[in-house]
Amino acid sequence: MLKSMTAFGRARALNASGTKDITAEIKSVNSRFLDCTVRLPRAYSFLEEKIKAYLTERGIVRGKIEVFIGIDVLEQDGVVITPDCALAQSYLDALYTLRDQFGLKDDITVMSVAANRDLFLIKKPEDDMERDWEDIRAVLSGAIDAFLAAREREGENLRVDILAKAEKIKACAAQIKTFSEADIEGYKEKLDTRIRKILENYSIQIDETRILTEVAIFADRAAIDEELVRLGSHFSALTEILDSPEPAGRKLDFLLQEMNREVNTIGSKANNVGIARLVVEMKSEFEKIREQIQNIE
Repeated sequence: MLKSMTAFGRARALNASGTKDITAEIKSVNSRFLDCTVRLPRAYSFLEEKIKAYLTERGIVRGKIEVFIGIDVLEQDGVVITPDCALAQSYLDALYTLRDQFGLKDDITVMSVAANRDLFLIKKPEDDMERDWEDIRAVLSGAIDAFLAAREREGENLRVDILAKAEKIKACAAQIKTFSEADIEGYKEKLDTRIRKILENYSIQIDETRILTEVAIFADRAAIDEELVRLGSHFSALTEILDSPEPAGRKLDFLLQEMNREVNTIGSKANNVGIARLVVEMKSEFEKIREQIQNIE
């Protein structure tokens, strides 16, 4: 199923023991590669790599991902908090320097200093680390479920839109085929009429073989059958990729380049105003598809 790289998911729940209120949010925008940023409380920073690995495990392989984990501790259990006195002294020295240098009001209090959580060391029993991960993973899983569902919904919208635009391009290709066939037939008639008019004045016998040869040369130079056949094959590949469960963004990007190349070749061979107009329309639709593809995983 096609997935968009733009989505958002959120979940919130208490852990099993009811001691923590955990919030998990995940959002993403398009990116060529997987670029993941995790923000979580300092005391739980050791879980960052586990979170990134879990995202990949859940099938998130592309996009600029931002994960936020918020933890409101309702009840401490076996946790010891001690001040980092050395860091606190450096912090106070810096505050005193600012106060003295700029003549600031001295409102430094225990509570104002305590607002800096980095000044405290939080020690937890080793066996709590795995439990912390399980608590966070349970909520993160819910956020990822919502996130993936949003990606799939948007991906389906993109699939429908791309297929609709592809149908417009197909219609243009069908018209181009008709114009091309008429061009070749019309060229034969024009060439025959022109040569007959010129040679009749000199009573010179017309060489039908030479006329047919000239028409054949023109037909070969202006023929776009091969390009139209390859374009039709690309349309079939487009549908297959859009319906595939695999990540499709890079494949679609490459396929679109090939399709655009065929249309450029058709445009370069065109000797018909109608064909030139249709080529412009096709390129316009290709550009719209290209913009949509940038948001596909």
